[in-house]
Amino acid sequence: MSVRLPRTFPLPTVSVEDAVVNQFRLVECVARHFEGRQLFEADAGVLPGLGRPRTTARVEAVLADYFGAPAAALVQGAGTGAVRAALGAAVGADDRLLVHRAPVYRTTGVTLRGMGARAVEVDFEDCAALDRALSSGRFRWAFVQHTRQRLADSHAPGAVLAACRAAGVRTIVDDNYAVFRVPACGVELGADASCFSLFKLHGPEGVGAVVGARDVVERVHDDNYSGGGQVQGHQALDALRALSHVPVMWAVQSRTATEVAERLAAGEVPGVAEVRIANVQDRCVLLRLDRPVAQAVPGVAARYGAAPYPVGANSRYEIAPLVYRMSSSALEDAPELADWTVRVNPMRAGADLVIDILRRALRDLDADGAVPGVPVLGEGG
Repeated sequence: MSVRLPRTFPLPTVSVEDAVVNQFRLVECVARHFEGRQLFEADAGVLPGLGRPRTTARVEAVLADYFGAPAAALVQGAGTGAVRAALGAAVGADDRLLVHRAPVYRTTGVTLRGMGARAVEVDFEDCAALDRALSSGRFRWAFVQHTRQRLADSHAPGAVLAACRAAGVRTIVDDNYAVFRVPACGVELGADASCFSLFKLHGPEGVGAVVGARDVVERVHDDNYSGGGQVQGHQALDALRALSHVPVMWAVQSRTATEVAERLAAGEVPGVAEVRIANVQDRCVLLRLDRPVAQAVPGVAARYGAAPYPVGANSRYEIAPLVYRMSSSALEDAPELADWTVRVNPMRAGADLVIDILRRALRDLDADGAVPGVPVLGEGG
């Protein structure tokens, strides 16, 4: 059988001990920007002179404080809306935008197409090619996706950002699936802006954030002048409350994923031929099976309590472990894996439950002796 998983290079994670420190530090930032009773109050509308609810502005100040950035803006549209707002604030039509030569998330592709900017691809894995592009003087801005776009990508996002900064090229980072999970997000590594979804951090549907340089954030606020486009105070407070427990939860999840991978690699579940940890969208465990039944596994695993598709990839809706197909962007780069590979995210579960679900699902498929036909589910997340 010729299909194999490539070697992967997972991004660093935050230990539980460090996550506790981060969580306490976040609450210290909250205390600096909120008086006690303000955490129980929320306003709405376009406040004269501010252009958004006062509560929203306070939550933005907390985020800027926590990430060590000059400013922050909450936006509608979750992670996609944040990326769109930041790129729209920085990059004009017909401007050249330096991007990694790899499949992008579909939503990012739609944003780039709608902007009319000229995305110029350079392989960020090739340091010499990146340096040539940066020294050409053709670029004012680069766009960096923090999580992996290809399974075999190994470059350090911080190194790419440092090279851009040294060349005078400003940067916007898509930090979806990375912020609070890795030791430092884009803006903490020197980017001009980090964009991420608060829905993916247990916040309310549709809320995203742009954190970074004051000129970028002020342009985001200026562009978002409509009352209907504001993140209202109750949404902002809801997002902040969720963030207060996210750092430790993500650290526990990362630790559990490592345990799942180690136990599967040790052979606890018959039918699993190969195991990798990878940042394909969220940090997850990839399983190459010993026969091409991958597209049937999510539906069978759901009988035993697994989620067969994501809602927001670590949204507040997701409790059960996710057993799902590879992401569309990963399959675009490696379509041969579609029938052989399953991705697993423990979500809030422990390793014992994840292992048990996989063992029972693969046992059922082995007993059937056939590959059941199942519909291919949507992108999700």
